Amino acid sequence: MSTKRFNQLKNLSETELQTKLREAEKELYDLKIKRVTGQTNNFAGIWLRRKEIARIKTLLTAYAGKHAQSADGGEKL
Repeated sequence: MSTKRFNQLKNLSETELQTKLREAEKELYDLKIKRVTGQTNNFAGIWLRRKEIARIKTLLTAYAGKHAQSADGGEKL
């Protein structure tokens, strides 16, 4: 399942990933507040959101690395 989800995220553009990141962070925040106030026992949802955020940040870092490399002309020191 996680590989499938990661492949879906890989097909998104950088701006779409940033939007997904903001949404996932908001959902994580909401889940944490609900857990603290006793409105939910969905601990798996918190774990899943954290994993999704990590996947998105990994892809954004890869995009940033590609852009930095292309700006340098692809030269490595």
